Amino acid sequence: MFTRLVEMKSTPGKSQELADLIDAKAVPILKQQRGFIDEIVLVAHTEPDRVFALSFWNNKEDAEKYQRDHYQTIHDALRDFLETEPDIQTFDVHTSLGHNIAGQKAA
Repeated sequence: MFTRLVEMKSTPGKSQELADLIDAKAVPILKQQRGFIDEIVLVAHTEPDRVFALSFWNNKEDAEKYQRDHYQTIHDALRDFLETEPDIQTFDVHTSLGHNIAGQKAA
């Protein structure tokens, strides 16, 4: 399994609205993508303008296809709530209890 971590800084005081917009605009598009498994959106308590979106994919190729074909549409929908450009990092999932993955099974 593969994951994309998108770290965002919302405009001041707008992190909840940003998270709601991700749910309304991004999640429906994500659900239609080949290889998409799950989306988790986190709003930080200690830094209230930080929002993280983790998307889980069957493999890197599916995530990269989404990035090429659909990410810009979602970014454009969120733009008014972003203080800075999102930082995107990618990872191989090593362990996920919710997805029954442990150790070598993730590779």
